[in-house]
Amino acid sequence: MTSIETTAFAGLEKENRLLNAVFKGPTGKPGYYGFRGDFALKFQEQLADEARPPEYKLEQIVAVAKEGAGTIEILAGYLHDFAYFETFKEVVGPLLSPEGSYFIFVNNIDLLAKYTMPLGDATITVLPCDESTVWKELSDFTGLDKNDFKKLDGGGKVQLILEKAVEVKEAYESISYEQGLARAEPVKNRNENRPV
Repeated sequence: MTSIETTAFAGLEKENRLLNAVFKGPTGKPGYYGFRGDFALKFQEQLADEARPPEYKLEQIVAVAKEGAGTIEILAGYLHDFAYFETFKEVVGPLLSPEGSYFIFVNNIDLLAKYTMPLGDATITVLPCDESTVWKELSDFTGLDKNDFKKLDGGGKVQLILEKAVEVKEAYESISYEQGLARAEPVKNRNENRPV
């Protein structure tokens, strides 16, 4: 049975960065471990032993790592601000590999924009997120619907949607982090237009 200690998630777990787990466990594919939840990117200053939520995080993550590999093989997640890529690179960057596939949906980029961006040794596919969830965006991206997931458990769903995303992945316009930052739009307020 694959355990988190033998995967690239182990360090994040030790640093208490794995939050709000919807799923955390073996995916059903031999040697693979999946995670659905958030990674804390920047912690708030804590006084004594009070627990404060992180200042910001990589949200709605869907990720898998292979046992003993030391890197995350496939990851999708949401960043509320393109500028957070800087901290993402520090915290998660060392766990990414040139062979991996990484999809980051960003709040403040043009809704028609799709980029490929080098980040350390890895290449990130940067996509817009239009007031939806990463799971919904990934389902649209991969062409999967509810029926495709019906007979699968949590781990099976994570493995399927990520493997399918890798299959349909394209190389978009390649930009640098600096170019992406220059093109970033003002961060949209998440609570705007929501019923009270």
